[in-house]
Amino acid sequence: MSVEVKIGIENTARELSLSSAEAADKVYAAVTAALAAADGVLELTDDKGVRILVPAGKISYVEVGSSESRRVGFGAT
Repeated sequence: MSVEVKIGIENTARELSLSSAEAADKVYAAVTAALAAADGVLELTDDKGVRILVPAGKISYVEVGSSESRRVGFGAT
């Protein structure tokens, strides 16, 4: 099961959105550790193996949630 992560960044109109294979608890731990450090950097890896680095001082918010597939259209049940 993958986890959907959305990160709001200061002075940026769009949020950074990624899907991670990590468990939600591991993502929360990474966010907490990055925010606790003086010059922390949030490091996450998406489900394709791409590493994302965000300076913790620029993070406005982080949303972590399940990325259960939402069916839309004629195939939705």
